Amino acid sequence: MDLGLKGTVAIVLAASKGLGRASAAALAAEGANVVIAARTRQELEQTAREIQQTTGSRALPVPVDVTKAEDLTQLVETTIQEFGRLDILVTNAGGPPFGTFDNLNDEQWQAAFELNLLSTVRIIRLALPHLRTSGRGRIINIQSMSVKEPIMGLLLSNSIRPGVAGLAKTLATEIGADHITINTVCPGRIMTDRILSRPDIKAKIEQGMSKEEATADQTHDIPVGRIGKPEELGALVTFLASAQAGYITGTSIPVDGGLIRSLL
Repeated sequence: MDLGLKGTVAIVLAASKGLGRASAAALAAEGANVVIAARTRQELEQTAREIQQTTGSRALPVPVDVTKAEDLTQLVETTIQEFGRLDILVTNAGGPPFGTFDNLNDEQWQAAFELNLLSTVRIIRLALPHLRTSGRGRIINIQSMSVKEPIMGLLLSNSIRPGVAGLAKTLATEIGADHITINTVCPGRIMTDRILSRPDIKAKIEQGMSKEEATADQTHDIPVGRIGKPEELGALVTFLASAQAGYITGTSIPVDGGLIRSLL
């Protein structure tokens, strides 16, 4: 299937590794030029080289801290200077820390708001004029299954991330006439650094277990019986960015192996 992405330009945030990297690589494999952003320059530049070598598409690394408005402004300006257009925006950011109500202070709440909600608002605001010019703009927000079902111990994620889904649902109505779609993808347990950095899993890996062995106890309640692959989420992001997905907007789609039990 030709997804109609050849020659398009995409910005992908938090793209040096994990879900952002998988999304950027999948878009590039379909012929999109990708502008990848993350905080660590060395990792970002290495990722850009690997994506270019693997796909043949251009991957432009731009170091960005998504909590800094000036960095996001520079990111969009650089994209337009280099490519003259913007068709696809993939928002993404690291997750806020674990914590319960009693041990989270005002500074941590504010940081989570700026990292996961305000950064999304800012980059969409900056991108919208160019997505309107594109005539086929796509916005895909990478969030979490906490949008659909609260996760024990992740109060900040449970509280902040649903705001992005609400933003997307509202914007779908406001920008639909501009031929722009906006959707949210909600990963469950995916084999990324975030899950591998959990103290119990990290300890098992240090003892010599494989990633699959160390995460085996995380799969008992997943109907498909395994942890997901970043590439599986990247494939959905790429489809949502495609011409074929032009009638899908305002949705929040789980990528969770059936883990979420809610009907909606």
